[in-house]
Amino acid sequence: MTRRQLMAAGSAALYPSAQAQSRGRGLGGSPTAFSHRIRAAREANQEFDILEHCHELGLSGTETFRPPATPEAISNYRRKAERYGLRVIFNVPLPKTSSEVAAFDGGVKAAREAGADIIHAAMTARRYEEFDTFAAFKQNFELCRRMVELAEPVLRKHRMKLAIENHKGWRSAEQAAWIRRVGSEWVGVCFDFGNNLSLCETPAQTFENLEPYTLFCHLKDMGLDHYRDGFLLSEVPFGRGVTDLRAMVAALRKRDPNMLFCLEMITRDPLRIPVFTDKYWATFDDSYSPLPARDLARVLRLVRDNPPKFPLPRVEGLSASQRIKAEDDYNLQCIGYARKHLDL
Repeated sequence: MTRRQLMAAGSAALYPSAQAQSRGRGLGGSPTAFSHRIRAAREANQEFDILEHCHELGLSGTETFRPPATPEAISNYRRKAERYGLRVIFNVPLPKTSSEVAAFDGGVKAAREAGADIIHAAMTARRYEEFDTFAAFKQNFELCRRMVELAEPVLRKHRMKLAIENHKGWRSAEQAAWIRRVGSEWVGVCFDFGNNLSLCETPAQTFENLEPYTLFCHLKDMGLDHYRDGFLLSEVPFGRGVTDLRAMVAALRKRDPNMLFCLEMITRDPLRIPVFTDKYWATFDDSYSPLPARDLARVLRLVRDNPPKFPLPRVEGLSASQRIKAEDDYNLQCIGYARKHLDL
């Protein structure tokens, strides 16, 4: 039995009639949910076919990398996605300067022709790790704003929506205010269910600010624990964390029944959120980019009151094959939960 056959058989055995239950119901997959499989394929100089993998898992869509580059490849990609009944969201690099707008235009055109109506952008790294000063953070924020200003006319031209992820760079109030200032129907949010815990926001607080602008989602549940310099943050199988998945998914689907929720159960060691260090606070400014003490207290209380019922996932010390197995197991658990409890 090949790996492909084994995965399909495993999915069917754990969740009977997998494809019939989920196809068209809004559950997709993101690349980071399959990061160990992608890494293994690259190390073997092979291509990881995320369309094929999501089809085997019975999913109804996928976020993926750049769109195909040639007319033939674009046509083949679209035919395959349509044959499998998969919605597709691409990542197209945004222009940093006016000289890059033409390349962006070509990428958006290719994404549209390949069948997408949304592109995704994760424009930041982890704010508390990337920058040492508030000035450096603010300079980067202004660059991001400029990139979207350059991109918006192209999006409007091709009728393509841009979903900007809350990717541990901005607090949700900052991002929401920015989206309102842009004021374009073509620019919204990829709502990540857990990232802003790293910026001392509860999932409910982030959801309240970003829900009105959400175009699609990275669906995840988050586990928490203590460590010396702050708290640990980890993706965990759905239903084991602190995120109210049912209420958030129901509210989003009520507003947009066709919204795509991309599974993002990232199998890795817990992230360290060093809220008790000076560097963590270097990028916050009381007037321009505040982080109120009440928000810190609220998240620390969430950590205190929700010790993990199961050990947080870890991959340190595992072989490549063990990491892939752990990733597959966690993903299948999440898919099963989403079908049973989230109507996805």
